[in-house]
Amino acid sequence: MILPMSGSPRPRWKVVLHEVVAEAETPAGRWFDILLIVAILASVAAVMLESVPDINRSHGPLLRRLEWGFTIVFTIEYILRLVVSDRPTRYARSFFGVVDLLAVIPTWASLLFPGAQALLVIRVLRVLRVFRILKLAAYVGESRLLVTALRASRRKITVFMISVLTIVCIVGALMYLVEGAPSGFTSIPLSVYWAVVTLTTVGYGDLTPLTTAGKFLSVGIMVLGYAIIAVPTGIMTLEIANAARAAPSTSTEVCQACGREGHDLDARHCKWCGESLGGHPSRPGAPDG
Repeated sequence: MILPMSGSPRPRWKVVLHEVVAEAETPAGRWFDILLIVAILASVAAVMLESVPDINRSHGPLLRRLEWGFTIVFTIEYILRLVVSDRPTRYARSFFGVVDLLAVIPTWASLLFPGAQALLVIRVLRVLRVFRILKLAAYVGESRLLVTALRASRRKITVFMISVLTIVCIVGALMYLVEGAPSGFTSIPLSVYWAVVTLTTVGYGDLTPLTTAGKFLSVGIMVLGYAIIAVPTGIMTLEIANAARAAPSTSTEVCQACGREGHDLDARHCKWCGESLGGHPSRPGAPDG
């Protein structure tokens, strides 16, 4: 099936701006994204430093000016990404589009809700763009592989978690009956909390059984904890292996029309909307998609 192509050529300025703002395969786009990563890290550092009382007292005004400067820069960048996209709503709804928007909202919201700028630490999520900046297509593929494995194993993991919750509820209730208030197990929820801490091998030590029966029960749940840790590991290992066998190699090139990436390495057209990739014009007789 022949996929539809866009009806009119894009303006030259929009093509050039797209290569700078949205692409990681071009020299200009690479440098733009490197500078963007530096700005993101600097803005997150400024937000963190502002939360330190001593630093805030001595350098608070400077840090707030930096914060507003970064916010204005990121707001302009977000608008440019909407402008260069032929389908801005698709970008706005994408993962990076939502993160980019959330990266600027807190500062603007602080005009109405003081203190909202503390949420700016979400900007650190934007550092995920480094995978595209450094052309680490293999690493991008590996991240998709992990997501695929998580989706495939979600039912098994759900059954596993329900089983674990059932175990800690039963063991917690037993410990409450065996030890009781004299040992600090004053309620079933508190005893369940102890069971979770013990089963996960964390062992805070704030609650400890004193009776012989309680100690035997503790030993049993400790041993069970080590056995349970291996279950989700095995599930994920199997699903990762299955996903790796089925995963194709993809590139980080972004379609100018729909903003999607993940195309095959030898693709000349977007497999979602059919638009030409990499500035290649549609050729008569060339295969589409």
